[in-house]
Amino acid sequence: MWDFELGRALGLMARTAPFIGLRLVIYLGITLAYVIATGGGGGIGYLIGSTGDAEAAANGAFWGASTGFAIVSGVLYFAREYLLYMVKAGHIAVLVPLLDNQPIPEGRNQITHATAVVKERFVESSVLFGVDQLIKGILRAFNATVLTISAILPIPALQNVMKFVTAVINMSLTYVDEVILAYNIRTQQQNPWAGARDGVVLYAQNYQNLLKNALWLTVFVWFLTLLVFILVFAPVAALAALFPGVAGFWTFAIAAITAYSLKAALIDPIAMTCLMQAYFKATEGQTPREDWANKLDSASGKFKELGDKAMAFTKNRFDTPAAATPAARS
Repeated sequence: MWDFELGRALGLMARTAPFIGLRLVIYLGITLAYVIATGGGGGIGYLIGSTGDAEAAANGAFWGASTGFAIVSGVLYFAREYLLYMVKAGHIAVLVPLLDNQPIPEGRNQITHATAVVKERFVESSVLFGVDQLIKGILRAFNATVLTISAILPIPALQNVMKFVTAVINMSLTYVDEVILAYNIRTQQQNPWAGARDGVVLYAQNYQNLLKNALWLTVFVWFLTLLVFILVFAPVAALAALFPGVAGFWTFAIAAITAYSLKAALIDPIAMTCLMQAYFKATEGQTPREDWANKLDSASGKFKELGDKAMAFTKNRFDTPAAATPAARS
């Protein structure tokens, strides 16, 4: 049915407890920021609006909460490169050797070790973020090209069901692009763009098997996330009640953010590790095939862009030392 061992993934979460702790601190910190900004903004808006009638107080609370929510969302938008670089990629950097039964540092040294590995592979966060965004774009275009109604659900009348399946497939890409980053780290290629290109081609060669695993994991992840949402809703509602004028929609929104944060901190790394197992198993001993590279080239312009960046990276590495010599400067 699937090609991963859930028990082993849970064991690896225990082995990488420092990163699980880091994820919890960061994502629950994000939740707390939303609670304070939304509740505080709503409270300020309520006080300002309370100089008028009840409707003005309610409107003031809503717009104050909206402003606080928007500010935190804006900060997180600009911090997404850092979160990918330090949290997700760092965790991948210690999971990869564990999956290959290799030793890693224990305790807090894991984070220092992982940071060094990520910097060695990707130099800076903008490179990793650029690689990740290209991978996502390529995967989305490739899946849209090769996945048809007849390939997944040969009942043309069920268009709505197919739309749901497509949405689930797109959600599953979250883990596929992280697994390709894991391949990049595992192969220790000095050219991160070339490593990503090879990883995407290997995914394409095995897409049916890997997509099957990704779909199972996505359903599993969102079922658990819904369960977490149900469990946290009552405590969040009680917390929201402490802020005047903040209830109803905002209680639901903060509960959803809390559930999503717990998903990102605890559930996502399990799913990612499971898909890493399936990917490494499926691609073991394989090399990227040119025919699949050609298919990707025709399916997505971003794949060609990835190849161009790989060639530019190689060219720059060879050109830079020559340009730095005294002879070249004279």
